Amino acid sequence: MEELMIVANVAIVFGTIYKLFELFVGKKERQMLIDKLSENSLTEGKFNGLNMSSYYSALRLGCLLIGLGLGILIGYIIICNSLSEYWMSDANRQVRETASIIYGASTLLGGGLGMIVAFLIEVFRSKETK
Repeated sequence: MEELMIVANVAIVFGTIYKLFELFVGKKERQMLIDKLSENSLTEGKFNGLNMSSYYSALRLGCLLIGLGLGILIGYIIICNSLSEYWMSDANRQVRETASIIYGASTLLGGGLGMIVAFLIEVFRSKETK
Protein backbone atom coordinates (compact mmCIF):
# COMPACT_ATOMS: atom_id res chain seq x y z
CA MET A 1 0.00 0.00 0.00
CA GLU A 2 2.91 2.31 0.72
CA GLU A 3 4.19 1.99 -2.86
CA LEU A 4 0.82 3.10 -4.20
CA MET A 5 0.87 6.20 -2.01
CA ILE A 6 4.25 7.21 -3.43
CA VAL A 7 2.99 6.80 -6.99
CA ALA A 8 -0.22 8.70 -6.19
CA ASN A 9 1.69 11.59 -4.60
CA VAL A 10 4.07 11.89 -7.55
CA ALA A 11 1.13 11.81 -9.98
CA ILE A 12 -0.68 14.53 -8.04
CA VAL A 13 2.38 16.80 -7.92
CA PHE A 14 3.22 16.42 -11.62
CA GLY A 15 -0.44 16.72 -12.62
CA THR A 16 -0.77 19.98 -10.67
CA ILE A 17 2.40 21.41 -12.20
CA TYR A 18 1.23 20.41 -15.69
CA LYS A 19 -2.16 22.07 -15.19
CA LEU A 20 -0.51 25.28 -13.93
CA PHE A 21 1.70 25.48 -17.02
CA GLU A 22 -1.31 24.75 -19.23
CA LEU A 23 -3.26 27.52 -17.50
CA PHE A 24 -0.60 30.16 -18.02
CA VAL A 25 0.24 29.14 -21.60
CA GLY A 26 -3.41 29.06 -22.65
CA LYS A 27 -4.02 32.55 -21.25
CA LYS A 28 -2.60 34.30 -24.32
CA GLU A 29 -4.66 32.14 -26.66
CA ARG A 30 -7.87 32.83 -24.74
CA GLN A 31 -7.14 36.56 -24.71
CA MET A 32 -6.65 36.57 -28.49
CA LEU A 33 -9.98 34.77 -28.96
CA ILE A 34 -11.76 37.27 -26.71
CA ASP A 35 -10.27 40.21 -28.62
CA LYS A 36 -11.24 38.68 -31.97
CA LEU A 37 -14.77 37.96 -30.75
CA SER A 38 -15.28 41.47 -29.40
CA GLU A 39 -14.01 43.04 -32.66
CA ASN A 40 -16.37 40.91 -34.78
CA SER A 41 -19.42 41.47 -32.60
CA LEU A 42 -18.92 45.24 -32.36
CA THR A 43 -18.34 45.72 -36.09
CA GLU A 44 -21.33 43.56 -37.10
CA GLY A 45 -23.69 45.17 -34.59
CA LYS A 46 -24.64 41.88 -32.94
CA PHE A 47 -23.61 42.87 -29.44
CA ASN A 48 -26.64 43.73 -27.32
CA GLY A 49 -24.96 43.96 -23.92
CA LEU A 50 -26.69 40.91 -22.41
CA ASN A 51 -24.80 37.86 -21.32
CA MET A 52 -27.29 35.14 -22.19
CA SER A 53 -25.60 32.49 -20.06
CA SER A 54 -26.15 34.56 -16.92
CA TYR A 55 -29.64 35.45 -18.16
CA TYR A 56 -30.62 31.78 -18.24
CA SER A 57 -28.77 30.80 -15.06
CA ALA A 58 -31.73 31.89 -12.92
CA LEU A 59 -34.05 29.81 -15.08
CA ARG A 60 -31.76 26.78 -14.77
CA LEU A 61 -31.43 27.11 -11.01
CA GLY A 62 -35.16 27.66 -10.56
CA CYS A 63 -36.10 24.64 -12.66
CA LEU A 64 -33.52 22.53 -10.85
CA LEU A 65 -34.84 23.48 -7.41
CA ILE A 66 -38.46 22.98 -8.47
CA GLY A 67 -37.54 19.57 -9.87
CA LEU A 68 -35.70 18.59 -6.69
CA GLY A 69 -38.63 19.69 -4.54
CA LEU A 70 -41.12 17.80 -6.66
CA GLY A 71 -38.86 14.74 -6.60
CA ILE A 72 -38.75 14.76 -2.81
CA LEU A 73 -42.53 15.21 -2.67
CA ILE A 74 -43.10 12.32 -5.09
CA GLY A 75 -40.72 10.16 -3.06
CA TYR A 76 -42.68 10.97 0.09
CA ILE A 77 -45.96 10.07 -1.61
CA ILE A 78 -44.52 6.78 -2.90
CA ILE A 79 -43.26 5.86 0.56
CA CYS A 80 -46.55 6.77 2.22
CA ASN A 81 -48.51 4.61 -0.22
CA SER A 82 -46.21 1.61 -0.48
CA LEU A 83 -44.14 1.36 2.71
CA SER A 84 -46.53 1.80 5.62
CA GLU A 85 -44.12 -0.04 7.94
CA TYR A 86 -41.52 2.71 7.36
CA TRP A 87 -43.34 4.96 9.83
CA MET A 88 -43.23 2.37 12.64
CA SER A 89 -40.51 2.79 15.23
CA ASP A 90 -39.24 -0.77 14.76
CA ALA A 91 -38.86 -0.74 10.96
CA ASN A 92 -36.20 -3.12 9.78
CA ARG A 93 -33.08 -2.22 7.83
CA GLN A 94 -34.41 -3.39 4.47
CA VAL A 95 -37.44 -1.08 4.69
CA ARG A 96 -35.24 1.91 5.59
CA GLU A 97 -32.83 1.16 2.73
CA THR A 98 -35.72 0.87 0.29
CA ALA A 99 -37.06 4.22 1.47
CA SER A 100 -33.68 5.89 1.04
CA ILE A 101 -33.38 4.49 -2.48
CA ILE A 102 -36.85 5.79 -3.33
CA TYR A 103 -36.02 9.25 -1.95
CA GLY A 104 -32.68 9.42 -3.76
CA ALA A 105 -33.99 8.17 -7.08
CA SER A 106 -37.03 10.42 -7.12
CA THR A 107 -34.95 13.46 -6.13
CA LEU A 108 -32.38 12.85 -8.86
CA LEU A 109 -35.09 12.13 -11.41
CA GLY A 110 -36.91 15.34 -10.49
CA GLY A 111 -33.72 17.40 -10.71
CA GLY A 112 -32.88 15.90 -14.10
CA LEU A 113 -36.36 16.59 -15.41
CA GLY A 114 -36.09 20.16 -14.11
CA MET A 115 -32.85 20.66 -16.05
CA ILE A 116 -34.41 19.19 -19.20
CA VAL A 117 -37.36 21.59 -18.84
CA ALA A 118 -34.94 24.52 -18.47
CA PHE A 119 -33.06 23.40 -21.59
CA LEU A 120 -36.28 23.12 -23.59
CA ILE A 121 -37.38 26.59 -22.47
CA GLU A 122 -34.00 28.00 -23.53
CA VAL A 123 -34.26 26.32 -26.95
CA PHE A 124 -37.78 27.60 -27.56
CA ARG A 125 -36.90 31.13 -26.44
CA SER A 126 -33.80 31.22 -28.63
CA LYS A 127 -35.91 30.15 -31.64
CA GLU A 128 -38.39 32.96 -30.89
CA THR A 129 -35.68 35.63 -30.82
CA LYS A 130 -34.16 34.58 -34.18
